[in-house]
Amino acid sequence: MDSLRELFVKELQDIYDAENQLVKALPKMAKAASSTELRSAFENHLVQTKEHVERLETIFENLDEEPKGKPCKGMAGLIAEGKEALEEDMEDDLKDAALIAAAQRVEHYEIAAYGTAKSFASLLDEREAADLLEQTLNDEKEADQLLTEVSEEVNARACGESVTEIERQPMRRAKAKSSQPARQQAKARRKR
Repeated sequence: MDSLRELFVKELQDIYDAENQLVKALPKMAKAASSTELRSAFENHLVQTKEHVERLETIFENLDEEPKGKPCKGMAGLIAEGKEALEEDMEDDLKDAALIAAAQRVEHYEIAAYGTAKSFASLLDEREAADLLEQTLNDEKEADQLLTEVSEEVNARACGESVTEIERQPMRRAKAKSSQPARQQAKARRKR
């Protein structure tokens, strides 16, 4: 390998394989989720993931490259960890919390991969590729945020408490108060 373009194509092949691995893994995760919101998040992300594969195929076509995957060992490892959560004997809410943790590791991996690929595309003046990669990067960030939101209720239930009980804990209130001055200072700086 002796050019950024070759490295870019290699990165795309890695991501392509990763996305195709996810297309196979997400239905199993959705089936294992007991939370309706979590199951729905996995099902919706499966639809998005298929769109991500199509975007990558468009990029490969525009680059005159074959849409093929280079085995992505990183995603294989993350999916293997998620599979362990599926096989564990644990209470439903706890299993959902474990599934969310595994899914967020996957999302963070994808965010890193798409961010890098988008940067390469921009440097190579592959504007359409950069735009398509940015769309997918935004999808991955939104999926991660949705998992974070779902996790708040799931994790509270896994802890054996309702969300309102968790919010009433003194530590959470103290943490919120301590970050308030920083938020107010940041807001004041933005107004300047």
